[in-house]
Amino acid sequence: MKLLIVTQAVDLDDPVLGFMHRWIEAFATRFDSIEVICLKKGRSHLPENVHVHSLGKEHGTSRVKYIFNFYRYLWALRGSYDAVFVHMNQEYVLLGGIFWRMSGKKVILWRNHKKGTWTTRLAGMIAHTVCYTSAAAYVAHFKNAVQMPIGIDTDIFVPPASPPPANSILFLGRIDAVKKPIEFLDALKILVDQNVDFHADIYGDPTYPDDPYFVQFKDAARSLLASGRVMLHPSVPNEQTPKVYGAHQIYVNLTPSGSFDKTIGEAMACGCIVVVANDAVQKYISEEQLIDPVSAASLGTGIRLALNLSEGERKSRKHRSREYVMREHSLSLLVEKLAYALGTKTL
Repeated sequence: MKLLIVTQAVDLDDPVLGFMHRWIEAFATRFDSIEVICLKKGRSHLPENVHVHSLGKEHGTSRVKYIFNFYRYLWALRGSYDAVFVHMNQEYVLLGGIFWRMSGKKVILWRNHKKGTWTTRLAGMIAHTVCYTSAAAYVAHFKNAVQMPIGIDTDIFVPPASPPPANSILFLGRIDAVKKPIEFLDALKILVDQNVDFHADIYGDPTYPDDPYFVQFKDAARSLLASGRVMLHPSVPNEQTPKVYGAHQIYVNLTPSGSFDKTIGEAMACGCIVVVANDAVQKYISEEQLIDPVSAASLGTGIRLALNLSEGERKSRKHRSREYVMREHSLSLLVEKLAYALGTKTL
């Protein structure tokens, strides 16, 4: 089977979407050929049976030109694929879905956001199948919805060869309000007042550098930075994050329930004790690791308890977390389930 993938970026250096490069590599082993239409193309090293076509964002192309290029590729590539996988952006299903269906192509939409609109419902009706990872996702109740693994490459995201430094905490993600980095800082200040020993690293950049929220974040971080308890780092490409996870005992993620943030699974695969606000993993972590995302006190308690784990308990939780990711959320499992949903050989 020949596949068309429509996605935002094919770029190993993209700190948020770099994982898609590895997904495409894995899909390439399962499909005869893959055409990729992406909004932005950057550094890549893909197999010979993969061909990438950019809509031009890396060159500053306008939205009108994006749409023109999209339809140009749709027509030019029409005989080069049998099925379509649209990752994250429902707009492409709205733009091309009728053409694909009239051409006899099976259409799969991947969407995992908690919120949606009538356009989401329309895209879901056009697609043959809608994939999601979190049971709280907006599309989870659609009749044609199928739950999928989050797709962690457990051959790359592995525990470190040597234990990370004691009392080390990681926050990795965009410095945007939805990720709640200021609430993370507020929790750390509570730990300082309680004389808890820790060092925290924050990796990430704001989506928009002039966002007033980023100014608030830097103001909130000032005292912790001055004390040496916290260090700020720019975002890093996804391919470098296994080393970052492996250098920390604890990973904190405050993304609310509704979308299953891949970084949670990546951190668990790398042996971090996760302290999270997302109930997608509540069955697989201890109760105190699931916290209230708007309560600094709740988060502070969760981090403190994670710091105070005995070595035996820490080892047990790390093993249990990795086994969970390998069993239910590996990239190899995702590839097989997606291939099955597209109508290739059964699992």
